Amino acid sequence: MIQFRDQVRDTDREIVATLTAATGFFSEEEVDIARGLVEEALATGVASGYEFSFAERNEGATPHCVGYVCFGSIPATQSSFDVYWIVVDPAAQRQGIGLGLLKEVERRIRTLGGERIYIDTASRAQYAPTHRFYERAGYERVAFLEDFYAPQDGKLIFCKRVAPRN
Repeated sequence: MIQFRDQVRDTDREIVATLTAATGFFSEEEVDIARGLVEEALATGVASGYEFSFAERNEGATPHCVGYVCFGSIPATQSSFDVYWIVVDPAAQRQGIGLGLLKEVERRIRTLGGERIYIDTASRAQYAPTHRFYERAGYERVAFLEDFYAPQDGKLIFCKRVAPRN
């Protein structure tokens, strides 16, 4: 049974770093960035612009975090949001946790008045399963920026409308 938690805790610094590193997709610098977003949210709260949802599985007396998502409103837009990170423990992948996190963040963004969600990701072949995951979840590829991260590693941008047009 998965439950979602929105409050960021001190222990989430290491949880986020450990989960992010465990995927094998992110560099040490990127893991530090993910940890830094938790630190920013802890230090400044809502003013940080970073919101989190943590997927926790009850295993005994203590819930165990198996994934997280970090998102926020895009400055200078009326109702657009970015999903900055979505990470699931490799041992818990292919169990619907990633989709559950996306559905949870979509719900939260709608309650915040959001209409569109954007997700950026690398175009490397390693990310092909990630691209298919977003497409299966109803996200449409809307842009490709060639060589964005590095030569032969572009940026793909996916988008989903989560609220009707006014």
